[in-house]
Amino acid sequence: MPIDARAALAAEPRRAEIGWGHKDVQLYHLGLGAGSPATDPDELRYTLESRLQVLPSFATVAGAGTAAFGGMGAQGIDVDLAAVLHGGQSVRVHRPIPVTGSAVQTSKVAAVYDKGKAAVIVLRTEASDGDGPLWTNDAQIFVRGEGGFGGERGPSDRLAPPERAPDRTVERSVREDQALLYRLSGDWNPLHADPAFAKLAGFDRPILHGLCTYGMTLKAVADTLLDGDVSRITAYRTRFAGVVFPGETLRIRMWTGDGRVQVTVAAAERDDAPVLADTLVEHS
Repeated sequence: MPIDARAALAAEPRRAEIGWGHKDVQLYHLGLGAGSPATDPDELRYTLESRLQVLPSFATVAGAGTAAFGGMGAQGIDVDLAAVLHGGQSVRVHRPIPVTGSAVQTSKVAAVYDKGKAAVIVLRTEASDGDGPLWTNDAQIFVRGEGGFGGERGPSDRLAPPERAPDRTVERSVREDQALLYRLSGDWNPLHADPAFAKLAGFDRPILHGLCTYGMTLKAVADTLLDGDVSRITAYRTRFAGVVFPGETLRIRMWTGDGRVQVTVAAAERDDAPVLADTLVEHS
């Protein structure tokens, strides 16, 4: 089989030194739609270097976006990238991410699950600096046609929305040029920019990066329920349930609990077609 789970799990972690500065953070936030209105004091926390804070989802692009697929070339992993889908993403921050910093990032295959007709590879990246651990990222990579090898099916992370009306619902517009700006943070996949490539992939036009929707959603939760204080966020996970096209509107529904916010995200113009599911923000 192209996936040798035992070899993949036993492989030595890949190690890389990464660094970032305030311009990387500002560019990432702008790619999520921050800065509108440009003079809004709440938005300046994401765009002005003298007031800057860092959304925890920045961990997915720090080091030019290597976190999501940093382990796909690992020993035991030999798959057709055309069969690969980014199924889900989680990040746990061990302390607030500094505006300027450097870290050692390690990437490894943390788990391989057999879903029958597909395999799920969990790629884990961990970053630490001189003061200790910074963040842990898990990317769930869905590989079509690679299941059936007799491995564990893995845990179920499904999170049904509460059976009551959401506590808050907000809408966030996706600019027509947003994918073009977001990709400057490191994800150069032409699926998000080139109409001809998008058609080859089965879409009538380029789609937004799933991790852009991921970051936009976290910012919306922070601004709506956490007074814009991103240092309160400790963990964030989601499952990618559908695509978003630039120019659409995200409808973000939130249910609050004890130290957690459960979220669903839908495309408003397409009859609330699901975009993000099984989404949870943990906070202090």
